[in-house]
Amino acid sequence: MRILVVEDDVNLNRQLSDALKEAGYVVDQAFDGEEGHFLGETEPYDAVILDIGLPVIDGITVVEKWREEGKSMPVLMLTARDRWSDKVAGIDAGADDYVAKPFHVEEVLARVRALIRRAAGHASSEIVCGPVRLDTKASKATVDGSTLKLTSHEFRLLSYLMHHMGQVVSRTELVEHMYDQDFDRDSNTIEVFVGRLRKKLGVDLIETVRGLGYRMQSPNDAS
Repeated sequence: MRILVVEDDVNLNRQLSDALKEAGYVVDQAFDGEEGHFLGETEPYDAVILDIGLPVIDGITVVEKWREEGKSMPVLMLTARDRWSDKVAGIDAGADDYVAKPFHVEEVLARVRALIRRAAGHASSEIVCGPVRLDTKASKATVDGSTLKLTSHEFRLLSYLMHHMGQVVSRTELVEHMYDQDFDRDSNTIEVFVGRLRKKLGVDLIETVRGLGYRMQSPNDAS
């Protein structure tokens, strides 16, 4: 899962980004509204954390532009605690949720997890696919109750496939959501990670759809 953090406070941006990375997300950073808008317009994100009070272009204008451009990624607004009007304006502009400053980073992480789940159609913090369970809160996966030992890339791959269970996901899409903008991307490596993940899962849940990509689905849903 790939997150964009748009916050001009360097320390806060770093704090949020470090916490997200520790939770298993890939993170891109922007420090003003113009840079944030460009990244959100040109790169695919599973969620965006967006401050309202940004230099160059304010956060409300940024999210308005994204929605006008047809960008539908979930947006979590960061607002000032005493400015209720900013919260209303942010939601009306197209933001999906907000957190008032000062805040606990754990709350931001919880809201980001919820936004990503809802966008993918999942209500619970636990996503189940046959014997495989993905605990989005603890960032861990189990098979028949046994914890899987996954690398960060394997976990991101499993997480993305399970969030989009039943859908065909292309290798290009997986690459875009598993690596940040500065990573030397190679879609051929996805095949390697899929092979490793299949072995660790020990169950046949990841289907290769020839010429299109991969699909993960429960045995009960397989046709």
